Amino acid sequence: MAGFTCSAADLRPLLGTAANATAAAEYICNGFDTVSNKLVAATYAIDNTYLLFSAYLVFSMQLGFAMLCAGSVRAKNTMNIMLTNVLDAATGSLFYYLFGFALAFGSPSNGFVGRHFFGLEKYPSPSGDYSFFLYQWSFAIAAAGITSGSIAERTQFVAYLIYSSFLTGLVYPIVSHWFWSTDGWASPVREGHLLFGSGVIDFAGSGVVHMVGGIAGLWGALVEGPRMGRFDGDGKPVSLRGHSGTLVVLGTFLLWFGWYGFNPGSFLSILKTYEHTNYSSYYGQWSAIGRTAVTTTIAGSSAALTTLFGKRLLTGHWNVTDVCNGLLGGFAAITGGCSVVDPWAAIICGFIAAWVLIGCNKLAEMLKYDDPLEAAQLHGGCGAWGIIFTALFAKKDYVNEIYPGKSGRPHGLLMGGGARLLAAHLIQILVVIGWVSVTMGSVFWLLKVFGLLRISADAEMAGLDVTSHGGLAYAYHDENNDQSEKNSFPIANMDSSNA
Repeated sequence: MAGFTCSAADLRPLLGTAANATAAAEYICNGFDTVSNKLVAATYAIDNTYLLFSAYLVFSMQLGFAMLCAGSVRAKNTMNIMLTNVLDAATGSLFYYLFGFALAFGSPSNGFVGRHFFGLEKYPSPSGDYSFFLYQWSFAIAAAGITSGSIAERTQFVAYLIYSSFLTGLVYPIVSHWFWSTDGWASPVREGHLLFGSGVIDFAGSGVVHMVGGIAGLWGALVEGPRMGRFDGDGKPVSLRGHSGTLVVLGTFLLWFGWYGFNPGSFLSILKTYEHTNYSSYYGQWSAIGRTAVTTTIAGSSAALTTLFGKRLLTGHWNVTDVCNGLLGGFAAITGGCSVVDPWAAIICGFIAAWVLIGCNKLAEMLKYDDPLEAAQLHGGCGAWGIIFTALFAKKDYVNEIYPGKSGRPHGLLMGGGARLLAAHLIQILVVIGWVSVTMGSVFWLLKVFGLLRISADAEMAGLDVTSHGGLAYAYHDENNDQSEKNSFPIANMDSSNA
C-alpha cells in the first residue's frame, strides 16, 4: 500500500509569508507521515491476519481428511489411517520448513526451482512474512493427505513416512514454484515473458495441489496393487465398504468449511482496491474474495446434486458416500479458476466434474485399479478438468483484476479470449503428470523393490490396527457374554428391575 506523501517545501507557499510558515509546514507534514506509516502498518496487519486465519482454515482440512479417511476404510484399519493423517502434517512440517518452502518460493531464483530461505534463513523478507510460510505449508500437507487415501489399508507404516517426506520436501514444492512463484516458468505473475502471453491460471491449485496428490496416489496404488478381496476370481469388483458413513459426512463438511480458506485465502491479502473497474469504491479485493467463496460453494453443490441423481439413475440408490465424493470433486475442479469465473459458470464446472468422477471410477473398475477413497479419480481427474474449465470460462475483467499490469492478457476460450490460455493449461496437465509420475512413481517402485511398501497377506487380513498399532480403534462388547453375566446374578437383576 502506498502511503501519503507530504513535502514541506511544497506546502510552505500555501501557508503565506508568516515567519512560522516553514515550521508549520514541517509540523503538518510530520503529522501526515505519522498517519501514513500507521495506515501502512495497519494494512500489513490486516492482510497478515487474514492470511493466518485462512491458513488455520486450510489446516482444519486435515481433520476433515482424517474423518473422511477413517469412515472410508474398514474398522480394522481405522487407527492406521488416522495416524498417517497426523504424521502427514507432522512430517510435512519439518520437511517443508527445511527444504520445501525454499524450493517453492526461494526468490530470487530461476524458473525451475527456488534457491533461498532453506530452514527459513533470512526470512521474513520483503517477499513475505511467516504467515505466508504457514499458509503454503498447509497446502503442502494437503497434497500429502490426498495421496494417503489411495494406498490405504495395505501399506507399511514406514512407506507413509518416506513418501510423505519426499512429496512435501521436493515434489510438490517444485510444482508450486513453476506455477505460483514470481520466478516460475509458467507463473501468471512472472516478471518478463509469460507462457503463451498468459502463464497458467491455477489460482488455488486444481493442478498444483489436487493433481499432484492424485497422480502420486495413482502411482502408489498401481505399484502396490488392489486390496485382497477387492476383485473376485473372475475379475469382477467386490465392494469393500467403509465402516462409517457418519465419519464420511463429518469429514466432508469439515473439508467444505476448510475450502473457504483454501480458495478465498489464495488471494493472500484482502485490503486492496481495484482500479479501472465498472464499480464504485465499494468494490475491491474483498469483493473478489466473496465471489470466490460463492463460486466454490456453487461448484461443489452442483457436483453433489449431479452425483446424487446420476448415481440414482445408474445404480438405483441414493448413496451418501457417492454424494460426498461428488461434492469434493466439484470443489477440486473449481479450485483452479474460482477467482476468475462467474457463479453461473461454476454450475457447469460442478456438473461436469461429477460425471468426470463417475467415469473415472468406472474406468478404475475396468482396469482393476483399487483406490479406497477414490482419491486419484477425484483429485487427479476432477483437478485436470478444473484446469481445462478455467481455460474455457475465465472472464476477462476478473483476470485483469487479479493479474493486472499486462494489457491483452488471454482469458477463457469460450469467453472470447482465444486458445492461448488453453494451450498453457494443457501444458500444465502434461508436465504435472510427467513430473509426478517420474518422481513419485520411482519412489513407490523403490519401496516395493526393498520390501517396504506392502504389508503381508496375514497382516492385511487381520487389519493394520491389530498388527501394527497395538489394538483396535473401537472397543467391542460381546452381547452373549453380557447376557451370561446377567444370568449369573439373577438376584441383582431382579433388584435392579424392581428399583
